[in-house]
Amino acid sequence: MSEPVGGPVRATLDVPDYPGDADARLRVLTSGTVDVRGRMPWSSNATFLVHACGADGEVLAVYKPERGERPLWDFPPGLWRREIAAHRLSEALGWGVVPPTVARPDAPFGPGSLQLFIPFDPEVHYFTLFDDEANHDALRRLAVFDLLANSADRKGGHVLRGDDGHIWAVDNGLTFHEESKLRTVIWEFGGEAMPSDLRAPVEALLDAGMPDDLTCWLDADEQEALRRRARAVVANRRFPIDETGRRYPWPLV
Repeated sequence: MSEPVGGPVRATLDVPDYPGDADARLRVLTSGTVDVRGRMPWSSNATFLVHACGADGEVLAVYKPERGERPLWDFPPGLWRREIAAHRLSEALGWGVVPPTVARPDAPFGPGSLQLFIPFDPEVHYFTLFDDEANHDALRRLAVFDLLANSADRKGGHVLRGDDGHIWAVDNGLTFHEESKLRTVIWEFGGEAMPSDLRAPVEALLDAGMPDDLTCWLDADEQEALRRRARAVVANRRFPIDETGRRYPWPLV
């Protein structure tokens, strides 16, 4: 895959004013014209910053084409599908922790995912966010999300604070494996009782059944494993402890 003109994306970006309405932003991501701005630095797979423009306005987005994925021994091709599933799980729980993410079969380098780009300060990440106790409730929510999604690569740099102060989880391609693969930097809450306001949405999701717009991105074994993890979250009522010391990603940030 050739690199687009302009090389890696610079740290300073000209971010347009996004449509104020969430549905309008989704429409731009889903059907807007997509132009590649540059390649995102420090990504293990080919990841691009793109500009999407449609009748509702314009946005920047992160584009992950299947063509740019490095083969893995334990995950099948199509990691971009898991990016979409992660967003759908976040929405099904009502948590809004994963930026809007859609499928684009017609994108410039072939089928892949487009995720709304969140303007953020790159100096702020999980470890700096944890230093402020005011962020702990949001980080606990991310910890539960990672338990459910079976996140295998939650680095500190994959936890962002948007310019509006909202905390997001990005880079969700290594998720939803049917085998336990949890690797995350979020272990500080281990052993704590899990608040009821985090367990309740998980229990409600189990009672209602996983929505089709989530399960359509997962195979049957992955769907059952997700339900199994959800039942464990509801039953255990505590954040897990990593007794092995090996459930950390590398590098940490």
